[in-house]
Amino acid sequence: MNAEKQQLEQQLWNIANTLRGKMGADDFRDYILGFIFYKYLSNKMHAYANAILKPDGKTYKELDENSAEGQKYLDAVRGMSLDTLGYFLKPSELFSEMARRGNAEGKSKFILDDLTKVLNNIAQSTMGTESEEDFDHLFEDLDLTSSKLGKGENAKNDLIVKVLSHLDAIDFKLEDTEADVLGDAYEYLIGQFASGAGKKAGEFYTPQQVSMILAKIVSTGKTKLKSVYDPTCGSGSLLLRVSKEVEDVGGFYGQESNPTTFNLCRMNMIMHNVHYRKFDIRNDDTLEHPQHIDMKFEAVVANPPFSANWSANPLFMSDDRFGSFGKLAPSSKADFAFLLHMLHSLSDDGTMTCVLPHGVLFRGGAEGHIRQVLIEDRNVLDAVIGLPANVFYGTSIPTCILVLKNNREHRDNILFIDASQHFEKVKTQNYLRPEHIEKIVSTYRERKTEDKYSYVAQIVDVRENDFNLNIPRYVDTFEEEEPVQLDAVAGELKDLEVEMQETDKVIADYCKQLGIEAPF
Repeated sequence: MNAEKQQLEQQLWNIANTLRGKMGADDFRDYILGFIFYKYLSNKMHAYANAILKPDGKTYKELDENSAEGQKYLDAVRGMSLDTLGYFLKPSELFSEMARRGNAEGKSKFILDDLTKVLNNIAQSTMGTESEEDFDHLFEDLDLTSSKLGKGENAKNDLIVKVLSHLDAIDFKLEDTEADVLGDAYEYLIGQFASGAGKKAGEFYTPQQVSMILAKIVSTGKTKLKSVYDPTCGSGSLLLRVSKEVEDVGGFYGQESNPTTFNLCRMNMIMHNVHYRKFDIRNDDTLEHPQHIDMKFEAVVANPPFSANWSANPLFMSDDRFGSFGKLAPSSKADFAFLLHMLHSLSDDGTMTCVLPHGVLFRGGAEGHIRQVLIEDRNVLDAVIGLPANVFYGTSIPTCILVLKNNREHRDNILFIDASQHFEKVKTQNYLRPEHIEKIVSTYRERKTEDKYSYVAQIVDVRENDFNLNIPRYVDTFEEEEPVQLDAVAGELKDLEVEMQETDKVIADYCKQLGIEAPF
């Protein structure tokens, strides 16, 4: 299965590279992922419709859309498809049909106008139904009139037909319901795009090795989760990672401010076979306009934008998320604003994990005050985990994971883990291998002290440190250097002096031969 998945990943990446030379990384990401998603929806629709029509001895593609009988069948399929799949495509709108028409008789035929209508029709088919919000404007980033695709209409069309033809030749193997081969390949592509996206990568993607740590911690001791929530969900990779750690997740909830990334997240959910009734992803600013404010979640995970700006409007002091902490996070650093929002969203029996820059551990002012309330008054901080620097795309700063619970089992202590030196360097990135991830997770679950790696600090220890959580204050990683042998050093210096005198003689001789004065 791994070989099959790797083959599909490579095939899709090769097709993506047909667009690479035509446009920027962000743009060709949106096009290729959008077309893969269109083919996925089409294949699902085709298979579902064929299953419905099988008792009548018919197939979906053979229906005559213009006949009375064909229309009768289409109406029946439409009703069931909208309820089960959440969308509808006519036989003439299927991906394979568009690819065939675009490459009829081996020549590129103009299909851009028809393709635009088909993509719009997918969203329009859901209007007035339960899935409308999940498909609304889903393909708005696939602008087939954009000059980024080519200088003229024919050039644009030729490129799109080429991409569709290559994709049409690939078997997505959707009949294998046990293995999420396509979903994993889609996730692989998102990761590949993130690795080349520079600073923008953090807007939509959390590296899988970090996602695994967060997911494994929030699912500790559980086989099922009623709900999982990510207030800065990006492409949704973190939400989906949590689902891989348990048998079932009752519902996926998230919010994303970037419209393009919001669309990508919804596509990613559907591509991973998450039914439209099981996810609720919203597009808005989480701090200013929270969309799930009255809900509580069993698992809360996030990788918020590091030290982002926010309004810090004094009116937020009457907001239930922030008011009880006495001070607001600084307007230039929204890290604690995101954390307090997450804490407000956490159920009494839940766990939350949040990736933040190291500064949240020791910065003073309002942040120091919030730390003290979290630890002394609320007693919700369960663990602090230091990660290596340079593990995130687009930034090399060191980061940490904070683990919070409303009802902690270990209320008299906080676990500190220093994993900052446990990584493998891969090209320009630091990478956490499975053994590094397992060590972090097992140390958290066993809550153990290990020399130079972890320490279970009593609350009184943290209080004595004035609620400064800087990890070296608790985990001693000092390595004593070997003692210097002064006699040996003195001998080396004497030998060096002799060598220098011999060198001076050689230089003086050269200068004499050249008739110039020696430089000493």
